[in-house]
Amino acid sequence: MIDMKMPRFQIRNLSLARNGRAILHNVNLSIAPGEIVCLLGPSGSGKSSLLRCLNRLTEPPPQTIFLDGDDIISLDVLTLRRRVGMVFQSPALFPGSVADNIAYSPRLAGQALTSAHIADLLALADLPPVYAARPAAELSGGEAQRVSLARALANRPQSLLLDEPTGALDPASRRHIWETIAKLRRELGLTVLWVTHYMEEVREVADRVYLLLDGRIADEGPPDHLLRPDSKHITAVFAAGELE
Repeated sequence: MIDMKMPRFQIRNLSLARNGRAILHNVNLSIAPGEIVCLLGPSGSGKSSLLRCLNRLTEPPPQTIFLDGDDIISLDVLTLRRRVGMVFQSPALFPGSVADNIAYSPRLAGQALTSAHIADLLALADLPPVYAARPAAELSGGEAQRVSLARALANRPQSLLLDEPTGALDPASRRHIWETIAKLRRELGLTVLWVTHYMEEVREVADRVYLLLDGRIADEGPPDHLLRPDSKHITAVFAAGELE
C-alpha cells in the first residue's frame, strides 16, 4: 500500500529560467513512494528540465523540491544522486565491459562490487550474468539500455528518473523495459518519474500522469480516466495529436 501522507517527491511552485528565457512556471507536482508517474508534453515543454532538477543536474531554487520532506538543496549532491538514479534516452555507456559500467559509481564511493552483486544487478535488469564480461560497445540498443538501468540500480536508489528511455528502441525492446520497470517497482518499491511520448507506454506503466505545456502543469490524473475513449481532458487531446 502506497503511503500518501509523505510524498517521495514534492514540487512546490518551481519556476526555472535559462539565459533569460522562462522554462518552468510555478510547477506543483507530488509523487508518492512506490508510484510510477508519467510526464507528458510536447517537445520543448520543459519535461527534461523538470526531471534534471530532481537530482540537481540542473540546480532548482531553494524550497521548491523536497525528497521525503527534505529540501534537496540541503542534501549532499552525490548522496542525492545515489538516492535518485537517472536513465537517459541514449545509454552512453563507458568504454570497457558491462561489469565495468555497473561497478563505476559504487567504485567512486569507495565500494567494490563482487561478481555476485553484479550478477544480481543484471538479473534485476533482466539480463543473464554472462553479460558482465561483454564489451559495452557490442550491445544492442535494448541491451545497452538495460545495462544503463543496472548501472543506476548499483547505487541502490529509492527513485528512478527516466528520460524517454525507450525512445530509440524497437517495440519488443520497449516492452521489455516496461516489464522490467514494473518488476522493479514490485520487488524494490521504486518510485519512478518517467518522461515519455508513447501513449501505450503510459497506459501500461503509469499510476498517474502529468501533462506539461509551455512549462506549466496543464492536466493531472490516472491514465484510465484522462485517456478514456470519451475523455475531453486536454491530455486526451494531446494524445490524439490534436493539440494546437
